[in-house]
Amino acid sequence: MSAVRPRLVLWDVDGTLVDSARLGRDAFHEAFERVTGGPPREDVPFAGRTDLEIALDMLEQSGVESGEELLDRFEEALVDAMAARVDDLRALGQALPGVEAVLQRLQNEPGVVQSLLTGNVERNALIKLSAFGLARYLDFAAGGYGSDHRRRGELVQIARRRAEERHGIRLESSDVVLVGDTPLDVAAALEGGARAVGVATGPYDEHALAAAGAHGVLTDLSNADAVIREVLA
Repeated sequence: MSAVRPRLVLWDVDGTLVDSARLGRDAFHEAFERVTGGPPREDVPFAGRTDLEIALDMLEQSGVESGEELLDRFEEALVDAMAARVDDLRALGQALPGVEAVLQRLQNEPGVVQSLLTGNVERNALIKLSAFGLARYLDFAAGGYGSDHRRRGELVQIARRRAEERHGIRLESSDVVLVGDTPLDVAAALEGGARAVGVATGPYDEHALAAAGAHGVLTDLSNADAVIREVLA
């Protein structure tokens, strides 16, 4: 009997697994005020970017000097602000349709390791997924996070190395798949040599995700059989 082929499935968080009811954005604004003493002058794009990339952009757009030197403090303030919103997150947010069934199915697939590739710093990813009982299905230590690197494309190889070391496996690029809801998720997968699966549960439709270069596109995650077929294609 041939050995089971190892696979690493990396999930984006916001817009893919959960709807955080924009509370993450609120946490950013609170963190900004705690670090700088005042609100940001203008908003910046959030979708598909890493937390520290967003933080630095907010600081620069508001004319804050030495933004790089404030990033550690900003991360701590951001985690505190998100943790303080966990009750609101449970009340106002949700796990997206079909997510838990898919995660459970993949957890039982031979050879599959599933983790995260997200712009969230690791602690906030844990907060968001724990709020909806989803953290138990994922190997957090095999993932890549916005707290690991500011460039999202770099996170694919970080996660791949971690999964190999933790599970004693060897992964080829074709064994890694990233599932996300934005063209920047698709771009990160392509940059890291992974298979890209787009899911149109965020701000972008199927056409936009296909145009970004996704190898496969799903309307949502509600049909577990279809999702498993696409993710493990």
